[in-house]
Amino acid sequence: MSFKNVKSAAEGTVLSCCISVKKGTRKKPVESIEVCVGEGIKGDAHAGNWHRQVSLLGNESVDTMREKGAELHPGDFAENILTSGIDLRALPVGTVLAIGEALLAVTQIGKTCHHDCEIRKLIGTCVMPTDGIFTVVLRGGTIKPGDIIHVLDAKELRHEAD
Repeated sequence: MSFKNVKSAAEGTVLSCCISVKKGTRKKPVESIEVCVGEGIKGDAHAGNWHRQVSLLGNESVDTMREKGAELHPGDFAENILTSGIDLRALPVGTVLAIGEALLAVTQIGKTCHHDCEIRKLIGTCVMPTDGIFTVVLRGGTIKPGDIIHVLDAKELRHEAD
């Protein structure tokens, strides 16, 4: 089922998709990412059968760091998906996001920042621990910049299960 015409509780947009081959480093923008159930993002260092398969961060949060004078680019916070127009940190754990044909479930809001974080070293602080969210893949698919992010409500999820 496509969610292109679904009226969501909230919507945002994918600005950038990023991957890295090593944990603890900035991620590099790519044209698209392939998400797989039980794996996460093909080719990403954080892929695996665990609760933080795909990370999302709002560009609005990155803008607060840019206001501190930092020149920042997509992937600099090691986020897989840079978003716009949606308050990610307000989404409760369990929220389901539809992006293209993929479905992602929110499993964690924020995380402890490791002390060797490149951004934290550079600026002294990092927004990923407070503003980033983490998800697992419920249904695989391709995600690319420009895709709409739909926050699904319970009625939409029941329809999806039918």
